[in-house]
Amino acid sequence: MTELTRRRPRSLALGVVDALSGRIREGALAAGEKLPTEAEIMEEFGVSRTVVREAISRLQTTGLVETRHGVGTFVIGLGDGTAFRISPEQLGTLQDVIAVLELRIAVETESAVLAAQRRTEANLKALRQAMQAFTEAVEQGRDAVGPDFQLHLEIARATQNQHFVDLMGTLGGMMIPRARLEPASPLTPERAAYLRRVHGEHETIVEAIARQDAEAARAAMRTHLINSRERRRQLAAKR
Repeated sequence: MTELTRRRPRSLALGVVDALSGRIREGALAAGEKLPTEAEIMEEFGVSRTVVREAISRLQTTGLVETRHGVGTFVIGLGDGTAFRISPEQLGTLQDVIAVLELRIAVETESAVLAAQRRTEANLKALRQAMQAFTEAVEQGRDAVGPDFQLHLEIARATQNQHFVDLMGTLGGMMIPRARLEPASPLTPERAAYLRRVHGEHETIVEAIARQDAEAARAAMRTHLINSRERRRQLAAKR
């Protein structure tokens, strides 16, 4: 039995995250390179599929990797140190998170417009797979940060403009407010209800993109992100 397999499940996932993120930072896994399959990671670290998926979700949250449904998980990379980047340290407070949401409102509303105008059937399939992953995560009692980020990344990809994708990759999963402000823990009924409301907002965006209604997509994305910003502002007002 390895040291990893003697640890609790959450520690197991963190062990896999540490190992894979170390390889990415050291260049052993380069930007654009595909990660080993779930089965290969399970065999290497002696862990379950659930642990591997939790680890991949955490890597998505830190912006190190992205999952392309039906293809695999790929390294995004760490940048060259001079490009625009919002580091985790810059998302340490509620006001920091609100500032990033303001940036996202400006960028992602137009991203949704272009996605509605240019999306392909392959884009729609990827969006719906991300939606399904979000649903499954909530049903399994998880906070769905990884699938949430993946959905927004797929919308950026549907613009057919790589700059939107690159910017989203730079922001990484930390752009999802609850990734920074709310510690991972089993979902309470209240949290699950909140995530279902978020999912409903996502559905409205994706439906508008699917029927190529650019103005509805813009409005739905703006409403979604403003709702998130206002929730954070209300939280700030209580502190």
